[in-house]
Amino acid sequence: MEGQEHQSKSRVVKVDSLESWNFHVNQATTRGNPIVAHFSASWCMPSVAMNPFFEELASDFQDVSFLSVDVDEVKEVATKYEVKAMPTFLLIKEGAPVDKLVGANPDEIRKRIESLVQSTPAQLA
Repeated sequence: MEGQEHQSKSRVVKVDSLESWNFHVNQATTRGNPIVAHFSASWCMPSVAMNPFFEELASDFQDVSFLSVDVDEVKEVATKYEVKAMPTFLLIKEGAPVDKLVGANPDEIRKRIESLVQSTPAQLA
């Protein structure tokens, strides 16, 4: 069973600093990819419960960048976006927040990501 873990590399990027956040947001924005950021805390059970679903979303939406932010580790980013409850999902397009969803609501998160993707112009190859 251990071998399977190496095969499915997570598409969710763990942000561990303000610099890391800025780097990943800039990188995604440059590529024209929308971003979904999951603000969570290790002590918040609804946040922890959403992690596998967030991984699933990252697999389903290949043209979206998925970032995971622990509010206790990266307080500057949580404060900047006024994250006061966990989990909070922030949807970002062209470097600017366009939507925010507070709470563990998988169906609503999926709907909002689908809407975000549909409103993003297709990449020219």
